Amino acid sequence: MTAPAADLSFPVAEAEALVHAALDEDLGPENLDVTTLATFSAEAVCSAEVVARSTGVVAGLPVVPLVLAAVARRLGLPAPEVETAVWDGERVHRGDVLATVTGRTQVLLVAERTMLNILSRLSGVATHTRQWADALEGTDCAVLDTRKTTPGLRALQKYAVRAGGGTNKRMGLYDTAMIKDNHKVAAGSLTAAYRAIREQFPQVPVEVEVTTVQEALEAVAMGARFVMCDNMPVDLLRQTVEAVRATGEPVEIEATGGLTLEVARAYAETGVDYLSVGALTHSSPILDIALDVVDG
Repeated sequence: MTAPAADLSFPVAEAEALVHAALDEDLGPENLDVTTLATFSAEAVCSAEVVARSTGVVAGLPVVPLVLAAVARRLGLPAPEVETAVWDGERVHRGDVLATVTGRTQVLLVAERTMLNILSRLSGVATHTRQWADALEGTDCAVLDTRKTTPGLRALQKYAVRAGGGTNKRMGLYDTAMIKDNHKVAAGSLTAAYRAIREQFPQVPVEVEVTTVQEALEAVAMGARFVMCDNMPVDLLRQTVEAVRATGEPVEIEATGGLTLEVARAYAETGVDYLSVGALTHSSPILDIALDVVDG
């Protein structure tokens, strides 16, 4: 297999925390899988394959050994061996083996659902993101994610977006300021909100949501170097991009609101740098992935 072109920086600490929470939820306070523990001895061993049941883009394979190791510790058994067959970010097809695991049967079966839940969810995000990346191929526009993530899964879902060929926007409320309608109203104006942020947090990048050409130009005049054009029709978006570019300032422009794959290219061809799509993380269907025992 060929390694991905860039380091995707899998968020190990966040994944480990999620795995422990998921196992607590599944096994209860006494760490019990009553079916598996009743039907297999602790000495039983088997091999199993992690198999794609549909076509898509895989993301989250590093979670497989994390789940298996966590379960093994809880059961006091050796951690199974894992051999991966593909890399995160690769396209896979129905029937493709993603990884092979060999070890104690109890560990494999206790770990199965937690492992597949996370892997299927992240691969679904990566698959959906790749559809957008493919739609934008050949343009100078990239697809961005948003903060519309599942609570507790943000780092992992944003990792899956990267695996699918997308780009991460801000991680949270702390690393980038974003002036939206409610901020403008509360502060009294766009300009007042921008100045307040600059005074208190001069080192933080500021993005401004705009809905008109005039607002975009006001934001740029104040010093904003990232504007988000919200719910603009294609023609208005094109006019806004042209007006902002005419200032000569190095401004990044994002379009958002009501975007679909059917109109993605038309919006990208207005000259924006990014399309932001909340659905990447809040509405992506899972990629169906299974664990099949092949030797027991």
